[in-house]
Amino acid sequence: MGRLEFPPLQSPRIVAIPIAFNEELKIGSVLDRFAEVKGVDIAVLDDGSTDRTPQVIVEKGAMLIQHSVRSGAGAAIRTAYRWAGERGYDICVIMAGNDKDRAAEIFRLIQPIAEGKAVLVQGSRYLPGGNYGNMPFYRRVSTQFIHPLLFSAFARQRMTDTTNGYRALRLAVLKDERLNLNQDWLDKYELEPYLLYKLIRLGYPVMEAPVTKIYPIKQLGYTKMKPITGWWSILRPILLLGFGFKK
Repeated sequence: MGRLEFPPLQSPRIVAIPIAFNEELKIGSVLDRFAEVKGVDIAVLDDGSTDRTPQVIVEKGAMLIQHSVRSGAGAAIRTAYRWAGERGYDICVIMAGNDKDRAAEIFRLIQPIAEGKAVLVQGSRYLPGGNYGNMPFYRRVSTQFIHPLLFSAFARQRMTDTTNGYRALRLAVLKDERLNLNQDWLDKYELEPYLLYKLIRLGYPVMEAPVTKIYPIKQLGYTKMKPITGWWSILRPILLLGFGFKK
């Protein structure tokens, strides 16, 4: 199967889907940021929250997609893509449900896809015009240098921010049978680098766009990624794919 071709989209149907787990204190703010964003539908994938996250989503008027139990970030994104594709959306934007991302910047990700210049646009806080806010130094080293350099070496395309979950995808590219998101090992943080890597190596146009990533204060919950297992989860797809152990 060869590479699929994607001409520009005249009037694309677009949906943004934040991924949330126990974010009752922040998901309302995420949805409020879409008040001035026109032409983009909004749904939230609730990954088995045990707090009031689903109720807040409904109260804010967003569409709710639910997992009955927590399944992991990759499984949640897979469900989000499937849900959007089944409803005829052309572009799906995945973003954080903990108010790290800025909805006002969403068209930076969407425009290259609508113009037929890319099938995936990765948000980068490290490009000129991006912002990483009050990120701790150790996380900056990991996300600006270690992961992007390893990823770029194996994927053979220079990328500046390979762990940022704010990204847009042209959903029709998932029809390429060489992409297989339905693998159990992609249920956690592996799916995002897997998809990015595979699209690049299959020859599809992938771009980056500058975005803001502002971490909330610790009292509201800083991050749900665990220091060792979480980082191994997001690092191992590079090694498994790069050395040919996975496809």
